[in-house]
Amino acid sequence: MSNDGAVEVSIIVACRNEINHIRPLLDSMLAQDMGGLRWEAIIADGMSDDGTREVVQEYSSRHPQLRVIANTARIVSTGLNAAIRMASGMIILRMDAHTLYAPDYCRACVETLERTGADNVGGPARARGVGVRARAVAAAYHSRFSTGGARFHDVTYEGWVDTLPYGCWHRKALVRLGLFDETLVRNQDDELNLRLKRAGGKIWQNPAVVSWYSPRSTLSGLFRQYFQYGFWKVAVIRKHRLPGSWRHVVPVGFVLTNIFLLAGMALTKAMGTDSWFTGVASVWLAIGATYACATFVASILVARRQGWSILGYLPAVFATFHCSYGLGFVAGLSWYFAKPGSTADLDHLSVFTRISR
Repeated sequence: MSNDGAVEVSIIVACRNEINHIRPLLDSMLAQDMGGLRWEAIIADGMSDDGTREVVQEYSSRHPQLRVIANTARIVSTGLNAAIRMASGMIILRMDAHTLYAPDYCRACVETLERTGADNVGGPARARGVGVRARAVAAAYHSRFSTGGARFHDVTYEGWVDTLPYGCWHRKALVRLGLFDETLVRNQDDELNLRLKRAGGKIWQNPAVVSWYSPRSTLSGLFRQYFQYGFWKVAVIRKHRLPGSWRHVVPVGFVLTNIFLLAGMALTKAMGTDSWFTGVASVWLAIGATYACATFVASILVARRQGWSILGYLPAVFATFHCSYGLGFVAGLSWYFAKPGSTADLDHLSVFTRISR
C-alpha cells in the first residue's frame, strides 16, 4: 500500500442501457470494504439512451471517486480499454453491470493477486436468478451438461484456470498484453485470457472472491446471448488458429450433425430413394432420442440439487444453451467464408452486435 495518497486500485466497468441494474451495481461498489486501499471507479457508458448515464452522473456528483466517460463505439472491449487508459491505479479490477459483489470482493481480489503472483485473478462464476425461469437458467449455468465442465463454473474450486469472469490485473500486465481486442463484440475476456496464457501468464481462481451474476430470465434473451457467444468464438479461433478448449466445439458438432442429417433427409426424399431416406431418418431420430434422454437425466440431477420447481423449464434451457451457441458458431463460420477479411461490415447487423438483456 502506498503512502503518497495515490490511487492504488482502478475499478473499470463498461455498460450500455443498464437502467435496471446500474443502481444496484454502484451501491455494491460503494459498499466495498477496501481495507484502506485508495480506489477509483471509471464507468465507460456506451451512449445509453435509457437513463443509465444520468444515474451514473448523479452518483458521481456525490461520490468523487466515481467517473463516467463516453464509449462512443458502444461495445464492451472499447469501453474497457478507454477506462483502462484513463485509470490511475496500478491494479485494474473489472466489474460487470449485471453482477453484484460481496463487500470484500475488491480486497479479496487484490490480496489474491499479491499472494499468488498470478497475472490475473478472480472468483468463480456464481449465477443467481430471481423467479423460476431465471433460477432455471442459473442452475443450468452451473451444470456440466450445458457448460462442459469449465473450472470457473465450479464455485468450490481454487487453483490455476484457463479463464474466469471479470478479472484483476496489475496494470502493467494488461498494457504488455495490448489490452482487450476491440474487434470483438463478445468473448473479449476469454480471448484476453487465452492470449495471456499463451504468453506464459497464469490465472488463479479463488472461491473466496464472491460475486453473483444475474442471468437472462427469458429463453429468447438467453438464445441471443449465446448465439453471439458462438458467433464471436469463430473470430477468436481465426485469430489464434485453434479453439481455446474442446467444449467450444461440441455444441457446433451437435448442430452441424442435425443440419447435415436434415439436409440428407430432404435430398433423399426429393430423389425418391426411400431406403436411404429411412436410414438417414433413423439416425436422426436416434440422435434426437439420445439427446432427449441425456437432457432429461441432466434436468433431474440439477432439479434435485436446486429445487424441483425449475424442472419443467430445464430441458428447454439446456436446449437453448446448446442450440444457440452451435447455431451462432455455424453463422460465424458462414460469415468467415463469405467475408474472410474482416468483421467490420457487421456494424449494421444487430443480431451479431447488439448486446441484449
